[in-house]
Formats: sequence, structure tokens, C-alpha cells
Amino acid sequence: MSRQLKLIAALAAVPLVLGLASCAAPAAGEATSEVIKIGVVGKGDAQWTAFEEAAADEGIEIELVDFSDYAQPNPATTEGELDLNQFQHIVYLADYNVSAGEDLAPIGSTAIYPLGLYSTKYGSVKEIPAGETVAVPNDASNQARALLVLQSAGLIELKSGGTIFSDLADIDESASKVTVTALEASLTPTSLPDLAAAVINNDYVADAGLSFEDAIAQDDPTDPNALPYVNIFATRAEDKDNATYKKLVEIFQTDPEVQAGLLEASGGTGVSVQTSVADLEKSLTKVEADTKAFNG
Repeated sequence: MSRQLKLIAALAAVPLVLGLASCAAPAAGEATSEVIKIGVVGKGDAQWTAFEEAAADEGIEIELVDFSDYAQPNPATTEGELDLNQFQHIVYLADYNVSAGEDLAPIGSTAIYPLGLYSTKYGSVKEIPAGETVAVPNDASNQARALLVLQSAGLIELKSGGTIFSDLADIDESASKVTVTALEASLTPTSLPDLAAAVINNDYVADAGLSFEDAIAQDDPTDPNALPYVNIFATRAEDKDNATYKKLVEIFQTDPEVQAGLLEASGGTGVSVQTSVADLEKSLTKVEADTKAFNG
């Protein structure tokens, strides 16, 4: 099965959540007549309570819809079951748009997070013996980034040198120290007892009883080339100019309590960014074009 078909097959159905969005931002203290539904992965993270309160102060009522994995929020947004979502970076959105033939659009940046390698058996990368097994997420965009982390750590070699499209087939097994297996992202932390190490997305680090400081390797979120991995708010293309949605992005980016919560939830690793929408759209367009070319 092709990489594109695999992602399409992974798109799970979600329960219908009805809701319409207001078309204009209200004045401070003026209540909206509609509830804005936002899909997230990790509703319990500290920034979301602060975000709900800050939005309410501006007269905007929001409902956070929590998902257990990354495959669900985009289809739910496409179908109008959500108004917005905030869980993904540009590479993931591009992969979804191309694979599903959709046009979800970024309307604001939130933060960029380093992707870490964790182990409950070894205290450093150097301690991992040759021939051991290391896990990476199985979704295409995060898998490529995870493989770059493993290559930087000296655990594997990638035939291409490493790109945003690298997958397990790109691994030069004869030149690599470890074997790599791909697991659904939410399973990487719970599988740690059976592995030498695993690259774990930030949303699932706590599930393994770990802290972000426990990472034995990670990538550099401040690298200018990391723009495709900036996390974003996304909505349907026809709604990208909705004034209420823009106001919610502004609240997230500027409210001190929200920003403090974001830092707390990421264990101090999240780097808040206010990338312009034009730059986000430009990056998305490029990654989508590269993805189409890669898929032939």
C-alpha cells in the first residue's frame, strides 16, 4: 500500500459534534450566540483552561473536543463537526490535505516543540547496544522527523541523508546501529518496557511517567529550517478569514496565562512563535507541492 493510501486508510470516523461559528469577533465582554468547537489532543494541558477563561473574558464561548490520536481532528474539521483544531504542525496538515484531497488552512501559529527520544532502560544514547529496537511514530510526517532525530543521535543512517519524507525504507540497515519499528503515536510510551527507546510526541510523554528532561536526544526547535514543524490552528479554507477565529488566535498568542500554561504543559520545552499567516501559508503550499511530487 502506498504512503498516501496508508494515511487515507488511517483517517478514523469520529462522533458527530454539531456547531456553527460566529462570523465576527464580539466586543470585549459581549457574548457570542454560538459555541466555537476546537479539536485538541490533550485537553488537560494547562494552556487550555487559561485559554477558555481568556476567551470567555472576550465574550467568546469555546468547547474543547479532546481526541486520543492525531488521525481524527482533521476529518472532523473538514466535515464541520469542529470549527477549528490545534494539535498539528504544517507537515502533518500538508500530508492530510494531499492525501485526503482537502484544503484545511492554517490561521495562526502557536509553538514549536522539540521531538525527543526516551528510554526507561538506558540513560544515554551511547548506552544503547547494537541490534536493539527503537520505536518511532507511524504517521508519515512525525515518522520522518523522528528518523532525523535518530540519525542525529548516531543510531541510524538514512540513504537520502534525511528529508521530511523519510520513512523506514530510507534506513540504511547495514550502516545503522539499531532496528527501527513504527507504532501508532499513542502506543510509543506504553511500549517502552519492550524497547530500547522510543521517539515520543510531546502529547504522550506524561503517559510514560516521564518528564521532558528525561529525553536522551532531541531535535532543535529554533532551527530556521524547522518552520514546517510549527504547530498551528487550522480551519476550513472558506473560514480562514473568520474574525472570531482570528481573535482566538490572538488570545492564544498574547495572553500571559495561556503562554505560561503552554510552557508548563511542555515542561519548559515549547518555544512560542508568532509566525505570520502568510509565511504559514507559503510553507504549507511548498510542503504540499513537495508531497505531491514525492508521491508521484
